[in-house]
Amino acid sequence: MILTPAAAQQAATPQQPAAGQLGQSAGQHALDIGRFPPYKPARLPDGHPDLNGYWQSMVSADWDLQDHEAQPGPKPEINGVYGAGPAGQSIVEGGEIAYRPEALAKKKKNFETRAMVDVSNDKTWHALGDPEMKCYMPGVPRANYLPYPFRIVQSSGASSPYMLISYEFASATRIIRMNSKDEAPIPAWMGWSRGRWEGDTLIVDVSGFREETWFDRAGDYHSDQLHVVERYTPVSPFHLMYEATIEDPKVFTRPWKIRFPLYRHMEQDFQLLEFKCEPFTEEMLYGRFVKRPAS
Repeated sequence: MILTPAAAQQAATPQQPAAGQLGQSAGQHALDIGRFPPYKPARLPDGHPDLNGYWQSMVSADWDLQDHEAQPGPKPEINGVYGAGPAGQSIVEGGEIAYRPEALAKKKKNFETRAMVDVSNDKTWHALGDPEMKCYMPGVPRANYLPYPFRIVQSSGASSPYMLISYEFASATRIIRMNSKDEAPIPAWMGWSRGRWEGDTLIVDVSGFREETWFDRAGDYHSDQLHVVERYTPVSPFHLMYEATIEDPKVFTRPWKIRFPLYRHMEQDFQLLEFKCEPFTEEMLYGRFVKRPAS
C-alpha cells in the first residue's frame, strides 16, 4: 500500500510550488518537494531522522533515465510483450544527460548490444550486454530505481558509525560509513559510500566504482571516474525525496542530477524476499562451454 501526502497528513494544506519551480520540459518529473506539507520526521535517540524501513521507487528509469516511449524487448517474436519496456518520463534535471560526443556514440552502441554476451575472453568479458541482464550488482544510483524494494537499516541506539542499505535484486548491499574520510581500498560494483547529515537530509558521497555498471537498459554508462552524491530527505512519514548528482569527466561534459520520490512499503509483515538471479543467467553466459552428451 502506498499513501499519498494528502492521506498522510489530511489536516495539512500542501504548499503550492512557486512559478517556474517545476521543470519546464515534459520529461521533468512533475512532483516537487514544495508540494509536500511541512514535515518534522520521527527521530532516533541521536537526534537524526529515522529512515528505517522498506522503500521503492515508482519510476521507469531502469529502462531509460530520459523520456522514452514503450518499446519491445529483445526477441519479441519469441517473447511477445514479455520483456517489453513501459513508457516513462525523464528523472534527469533538464531532461537530457550531458554526454561527450564520443561517449554518446558508445551509449548508443551499448543499447544496440544490450542483449548480447561473450564471456570467452577475460579482456572483453564486460564489453557486451547490460550488466543487469547478467545479474551483476546494479551499482549506484541504479539500485535505487530498479523495480525492486530495498531496506534502509539505521541504528536505533546511540550514534552509529554505519548505516546499511540492503537491496532485493541480486542480494546487493551497501554499507554507509558515517562521517568517514577513508578512501575506497579497491573499485567495487556498489562503490564506497560515506555519509553525513545536513539538517534532516542524509548525504551519501559514493566513489570507488568499477566501470562496468550501467545506469539503465538504454545503455547509459560511466567510467571508473564516476562520483555520485546522493541526498535522502524525509518529506512525509511515507516518502523520501531522493536526489543524486552524477559526475564523470571522462563521459560527461558537466555534472547532472536525477530526482524522484521513494515510497515506504506499508503492507503488513512486508519483508525483502530473495531474488538471487545467478541461476537464471548460467545458460546464457556459460551454456556454450558445457559439454553435452552426444544425441
